[in-house]
Amino acid sequence: MAALAPPSTYGCSPALLFNYPGTTSAAAADGESSTVVSNVLVHPIVLLSVLDHHTRRQEGAGRVIGTLLGRRDGDKVEITNCFAVPHAERGDEVAIGKDFNRQMLALHLRANKRETVIGWYATALPDENDPVNGESKCIADTSSLIHEFYATECEDDPIHLVVDTSLETDAMALRAYKSTPVSVKGEPLANLFHEIRLAVKSSESERICVDRMIRSASSAEGAPASQDESAALQISMERLLAMLETCSEYVDKVVDGTISADDQVGRDISETLNSVPRIRPEVFDKMFNDSLQDLLMVTYLSNITKTQLTIAEKLNATLGK
Repeated sequence: MAALAPPSTYGCSPALLFNYPGTTSAAAADGESSTVVSNVLVHPIVLLSVLDHHTRRQEGAGRVIGTLLGRRDGDKVEITNCFAVPHAERGDEVAIGKDFNRQMLALHLRANKRETVIGWYATALPDENDPVNGESKCIADTSSLIHEFYATECEDDPIHLVVDTSLETDAMALRAYKSTPVSVKGEPLANLFHEIRLAVKSSESERICVDRMIRSASSAEGAPASQDESAALQISMERLLAMLETCSEYVDKVVDGTISADDQVGRDISETLNSVPRIRPEVFDKMFNDSLQDLLMVTYLSNITKTQLTIAEKLNATLGK
């Protein structure tokens, strides 16, 4: 890992926290971009990844960090994915796995070229004086150094997402920040972390998974084994069929002259149809069957692994007696 020494400009100073969510900063620097991010949307898969990273952290680690991926659209930022990045904090120094970050980014871009680096996430730091009952700290002085690193990785100003995993109020607090350097006579004084509006956005597939997780939360053993695994797929296909019927009915009415045509709706329908790849039925059947066989093989191997782990646990428990 590469150590980050305090730089001479952006991240050399303490971090100041401004808690009021707004669209502009009280200490905006000269020459700041005219498009200021005012809204952040985060997908549930990002939160689950952060929680998994926090659960698997090394013993004694204060917090974990990682890279945020997503898209920018004017003053809105949508966080669609993330990955963990190893780091170490000792006093005022921070070491970040730069090579690891670049390798993981290259792998993610192979799967989705539309995603870009838009910032970084971190879990809240526990209170040093009272780690159990104390209030968690969202921003630390070392946050300036990490933010400086991601400022060089992002095309625009990076977004900082903080996830409070303390669960003090039976809820997981989420906060999004942007940073502005505060200078006096050209000399950097501090970094102002300004909180911006944040909301959780779920895609159709994510909503189905989250709903199932919520329904299974009341059971100590999770989802019952008898639950139909294809129910979620059936719901998605039924909704897709309903939307296709709605579009078809709209097109028929426009052709018949029952309703007037809407140019924007027509362009949206055309773009949607053009985005669907044209594949011959026999080729599609072969692709589907191959994917189904791969899925069945993965399921079979997973069940074998689960069985082996169960046997190993019982053997260890027996030998331990």
